[in-house]
Amino acid sequence: MSKLLSVNVGLPQDIRWRDKTVHTAVWKHSVAGKCRVRHLNIDGDKQGDLVGHGGEQRAVLVYQIESYHHWEHEFGRHDFVFGQFGENLTVSGLPDDEVCIGDRFQIGSAVFEVSQPRVTCYRVGIRMGEPRMAALLVAHHRPGFYMRVITEGEVEAGDAIVKVADGPEQLTVAAADALLYLPGRDLAQVERALRIDAFSPGWTIAFRDMERDMRGAGSTENKGLILNSGSPAAWSGFRPLRVARIHAESLSVFSLELVLNAGARFAPAAPGQFITLRLPIENGKAPLLRSYSLTATSDPTHYSIAVKEEPHGAASHYLREHVHVGDTLDTAAPRGGFVLRQDPRPVVLLSAGIGVTPVLAMLRALAESASPRTLWWCHGARNGAEHPFAREAETLLRALPNSHRVIAYSRPLPADRLGIDFDIEGRLDVGALRRLGVPGDADFYLCGPDSFMHDLGDGLLAVWGIPPARVLRERFGPGQPFMPGIVEQTVGPVHAPPGAAGTGPLVSFARSGLTVNWDDRFASLIELAEACNVKTRFACRTGVCHTCISRLMAGTVAYRPEPLERPSKDNVLICCSQPTADVVIDI
Repeated sequence: MSKLLSVNVGLPQDIRWRDKTVHTAVWKHSVAGKCRVRHLNIDGDKQGDLVGHGGEQRAVLVYQIESYHHWEHEFGRHDFVFGQFGENLTVSGLPDDEVCIGDRFQIGSAVFEVSQPRVTCYRVGIRMGEPRMAALLVAHHRPGFYMRVITEGEVEAGDAIVKVADGPEQLTVAAADALLYLPGRDLAQVERALRIDAFSPGWTIAFRDMERDMRGAGSTENKGLILNSGSPAAWSGFRPLRVARIHAESLSVFSLELVLNAGARFAPAAPGQFITLRLPIENGKAPLLRSYSLTATSDPTHYSIAVKEEPHGAASHYLREHVHVGDTLDTAAPRGGFVLRQDPRPVVLLSAGIGVTPVLAMLRALAESASPRTLWWCHGARNGAEHPFAREAETLLRALPNSHRVIAYSRPLPADRLGIDFDIEGRLDVGALRRLGVPGDADFYLCGPDSFMHDLGDGLLAVWGIPPARVLRERFGPGQPFMPGIVEQTVGPVHAPPGAAGTGPLVSFARSGLTVNWDDRFASLIELAEACNVKTRFACRTGVCHTCISRLMAGTVAYRPEPLERPSKDNVLICCSQPTADVVIDI
């Protein structure tokens, strides 16, 4: 019979790791006597990071003494203590290849349900003194598992563990872990996982996305639990495209149309995607990389973009002053996962300023297909003189029978007519949208300045209660960092790494606008990015979870260590890769 060997608890603490401060509760210690188990955790225990750990779905972490013995043999170590792997309950029995998602167990007077395998996390590597630990737990099929608390009660070392219910589908913890993190998955297994209601919501969403990709493009690539990097690009690297037209759209915005040579056709782009230009601003210096959303995607012979002139914008100044019709610009293929979904749900397109560009492409696509979907076009500008594409948007909206308009001017001019040119004096906010009848069951697409994205996006989630999966945001610059447990988040401008300049291949961070030489003192591209203050995303740092997955726009990389599953050639795992030639990465 399985038995509870130790109850382990610990409170969060700050530790130093690689010149960073990490807030973590991975250090657990064994406690004697009865311990009260509650729906969120065990008395005396807390989680340092509630994004990947803790909460009702992950209240208690379990690890087996048999796996202790496996790792003692694997590492030649004999210094392990209870709680060594960050678990709350150390048990004998309950192996990962036998315990199933949804199984229920009684321990003492408490009842638990298995909700998911352990989340792969770099902090277990810190605790173990083995950076590869997150990958090894998965590769050796010994992750351990989380349980939710069905009935609160008391437990103590020595309690018998009694199985009281079988999980549906009989999908083991090890099999579920492999399905998400290892290659060789199949659709039938994914469908099986989706029939298990006991999975925590994050894993269900990941399997649902996986099912969609496998049914659609036939892809089995693990795009991660957080970042979906979009469909494959039409070409790698950069191609010269000719400037066919330059046109003023407002006082501060001008558009460019780019074409291939006569007779050639572009690869199709999805509404909402962007292209990246490589601009030779100054001789002898690395070119600037800037990404611009396509304002239209239906014409296979043209790529149209819009550029806002910034007072000190090197790229916009170069394009305005030095680029003319007939010139060529080095251009990367359309990319991006901010695309219009093909489903009958209502659509709300929310933009401010130059953020109108990707949603304009969506509006055009809806009008060209005579879509019957309910559409709300919501845009904020300073006034009519700084409202690009206003007339075109009005024409497109008139072609859609179920369209609605909300235009907000923060500083209208005397000539701007309320009710004709604009509808709200002020800024767009959740309160105004709800008062005007914007439907809450829609998909919301947001693009605009950081303050607009933050205030309106967070308002949709926190104030209105829109599910996160239905709020899509596009940022022209670097995305939001995701560095679980790191106390000092990335702030300030990007810069070359401290110390002498490297001599290796050029590494360009496209969204961050920085190009530097690779230096072998860094173990991976993510370490170089962090040294440059480039915003990054990670969780495992060992090539397991694909949270760090980024678009590889040009160049090639090597992997050390080898990830458990390589991404497609269009993508790169920056946590465990190094450049083998000049590379351009979309971060």
